[in-house]
Amino acid sequence: MEEDFGSLEIRLNELLKQKGLSKNKLSHKAEMNWKQIDNYCTNNISRLDVFVLCKLCTVLECRIEDLLVFYPPDKK
Repeated sequence: MEEDFGSLEIRLNELLKQKGLSKNKLSHKAEMNWKQIDNYCTNNISRLDVFVLCKLCTVLECRIEDLLVFYPPDKK
């Protein structure tokens, strides 16, 4: 049923590599729990937190579309 609406991919892991940051350093800069960062890196999030997304974009100096990718549903 969820596939009918597409999916989101969180690209935090890729952004961290591009910026040369560790999860630990990001957790300090963004004032977030390391496990929360890890969950975003592994796409293990059921509900996105807008405040967290703003923190991540600010600290990583990126746009929301750099962090999130929407994949539309497959229309067969």
